[in-house]
Amino acid sequence: MASSEMAVKALVFAILICGAVALFEPVSETHRSAAVELFLPKEDGSYGSLEESYQALRSFQVIGIEAKNSDQTCQLAFEALKSSSAQIKDIFNALKITEILKCPFSDADVVKGIVSKLLSHIKGANSLLDYYYPLSCLVSIKNQDLASESGIILEDASSIFQSIKSLSQNDGTWRYASSEGESSPNAAGLALEALAGVVALAESNIEQAKIRVVKNDIIKLFDNLESYEDGSLYFDEKPVDASRGNGGSLSATSSVVRGVKAFTALIPGKLNIPEDKVVGIANFFLSIGVPGSSIEMYHQLDSLGNLEDNSITIPLVLSIPATVLSLTSREHLKVIISTVLGSAAPPMLVNLVRAVKVDSKDAPIVHDQELQFNLENSAYTMDFLSKGVDVGKYYLTFEVLPHNVEHGKTYSAGGQVQVLITVTGIIKISDAEIAVLDTDTGSAETLKKLDLSKEENVSLSANHLQRLHLSFQMTSPPGGFFKPHQVFLRLRHESKVEHIFLLKSSGKKFESVLDFLGLVEQFYYLSGAYTIELAVGDSTMENSFLKLLGYLELDLPEAPENAARPRPAAVDIALRFAPAAEITHIFRTPEKLPPSELSYAFLTLTLLPFLGFLIGLWSLGVNLKNFPTAGLPLVSAILFHSGILAVLVLYILFWVKLNLFTTLKYLGFLGLFLVAVGHSILSHLAYISSKVKSN
Repeated sequence: MASSEMAVKALVFAILICGAVALFEPVSETHRSAAVELFLPKEDGSYGSLEESYQALRSFQVIGIEAKNSDQTCQLAFEALKSSSAQIKDIFNALKITEILKCPFSDADVVKGIVSKLLSHIKGANSLLDYYYPLSCLVSIKNQDLASESGIILEDASSIFQSIKSLSQNDGTWRYASSEGESSPNAAGLALEALAGVVALAESNIEQAKIRVVKNDIIKLFDNLESYEDGSLYFDEKPVDASRGNGGSLSATSSVVRGVKAFTALIPGKLNIPEDKVVGIANFFLSIGVPGSSIEMYHQLDSLGNLEDNSITIPLVLSIPATVLSLTSREHLKVIISTVLGSAAPPMLVNLVRAVKVDSKDAPIVHDQELQFNLENSAYTMDFLSKGVDVGKYYLTFEVLPHNVEHGKTYSAGGQVQVLITVTGIIKISDAEIAVLDTDTGSAETLKKLDLSKEENVSLSANHLQRLHLSFQMTSPPGGFFKPHQVFLRLRHESKVEHIFLLKSSGKKFESVLDFLGLVEQFYYLSGAYTIELAVGDSTMENSFLKLLGYLELDLPEAPENAARPRPAAVDIALRFAPAAEITHIFRTPEKLPPSELSYAFLTLTLLPFLGFLIGLWSLGVNLKNFPTAGLPLVSAILFHSGILAVLVLYILFWVKLNLFTTLKYLGFLGLFLVAVGHSILSHLAYISSKVKSN
């Protein structure tokens, strides 16, 4: 019953992992390791296509990993830039690659041709993407100082700005083209990047009235945020994005973050977006954990990189390295404040607003306590366990405040943050006793004390007119009554049939009374030896256990004819697929062979007929005078005799290694061959013989 044993242990200890709350953790070494595995260089040294290479390099740039094979990747980008047939999107990715790797590209004629091509494309643009890619390319060229001394200037920047703005909607979203009725946040992010490009390339400043309109559109756009139960915020994917294969809400939210960051970096003043919304978006990307695909990794890291460096507010992450505190080891509560990429944040004021025990109506045990900042490990600590804390689960509500006004303008943790922690301890079990009671009087016929901290077993006996009584108390380290999540008693018959009974609390005791008279049918009238086991488990109990208490010899009446029978025990999978027993083969003892002299004598006798055959040929005067000397008859004669020799060799092989069926198959082919060549040579001999007779 190994599988049954595993099931019971799972019931006891599975609760140890229940109730955990997924905290938002910043980018860590796990992300770096995953990025290296997801973005693997190809045989030519690149990371695939231009787009895949850019996504890999951008991801590495955010988390501070030096890209491998930079020269090969730069060469891939150079070839795309020099190609006259390159698409605008390929030029976009190639320029992004050269910008990240700082590739030394100095072909002025090629750059001039690209700029001319991009400006021409902008003039004929009739959709959002027709503006987005060329403008982004021109901005990249400007950032890398690849253009001529005169630079890149949009002569009609105000008109282009207005053309892009005309695709916006009242709710802050954008359309991809004027002919498309549906808008989306993903398109809004692309539009904001394009508008940022217009502002960066304009010959003169764009009118502030138009800038203010776009800023209002951004504020309206953030009203479209959706939320999850954990407080993370995101922009939902629209059908128009799904039809284009843009990658769902992750891609849409990433596009908005990228666009807002690019636009706000070029305009004066600060955008009035609530800080909690920025923090909620950051939590959305952090809630993904470690992505399993390269495109998800790119969207996550690119967005977190933009959030790490934006002009609205830099989101901070409150994380707790250990959400389980032990009353045994007296651990301190430790809180770490960092940016989304795991960088250290400036010293902040971290307050524990309140600590409330889960499912408790009592007042908070801690209220408005400031955590102490430790310069050595950049962590905020508190001796939480010294505040009269008992074992259990607690909701801790933190508030992160800036030390000064400048930090308040730059950083934000998004208001109060609630975290679930678990306090564990060693539970004391006392006053444990087990007894066999008389059904009528209720008096104990057998009573034994139990020390569950020791390996002691008791032996009991009972019949169907008696009851089994088990009771004990459980006390937490501070001395309070402890009620675990799982407490049950298991009786298992020697035939592997088992019965499980839950123990309920009565006052400050746990007890169970088994009336065997009412349980005879449940026990299938099986008399004999039963093992008694007690299982106690809880996520806050450090000494959860499954313990053998002893043995019970139970005498039950015989089963009536129509009584239910126990179900056949389930076959243990481990036994079903276990290795089969080793088979020992016993071979027959070889018979005794004759002496070697006798064997050689027999061989000599078998060769005597062959010797007689040769003597007979000599006595008959056999010769080769009639053997053909030229032409087809000579070939037929040679093949005929070779075929006879092959038949003899086949007989030898049959004797040595071949079986009968294989020999007959080869013999059939040789027979047909001998018939053909034999008929040819015999016809020739018959012709020679008739010619001699006629002469």
